[in-house]
Amino acid sequence: MNLHVDIVSAEGEVYAGPAAMVFVIGEMGELGILPQHAPLLTRIRPGPVRICHDDEPEELLFVSGGLLEVQPHQVTVLADTAERAAEIDEAAAQRAKRRAEDTISSAADQVSLARAQAELAEAVARLEIVKRIWTQLP
Repeated sequence: MNLHVDIVSAEGEVYAGPAAMVFVIGEMGELGILPQHAPLLTRIRPGPVRICHDDEPEELLFVSGGLLEVQPHQVTVLADTAERAAEIDEAAAQRAKRRAEDTISSAADQVSLARAQAELAEAVARLEIVKRIWTQLP
């Protein structure tokens, strides 16, 4: 038994297909979703979406946040932005991390600080996915 998974962003569909299990980072922590999961609607944090298959390698994607809807046989991720792990630009993520750290250290107001902290969380999540890819290589 499988789930149908749709991951979409403003740019378009990033993934559509079956999965044996899906892992997403929700507001309260990591969620593991299997077929027959109870209905759920929650915000998601920047980080990986892992799509597990019975007989194929796991697929790894990055989402910058958004919403997760779970139905017994359907998982939908409405992401602010989403990309496949292999498409992440590590150098750009490093630059974004440094920029956010610089902004945090010199933030003039709470709005600038909160925005920089969100940008830092997103950059760090991208870099963690890149690191995970490198550790999985043979």
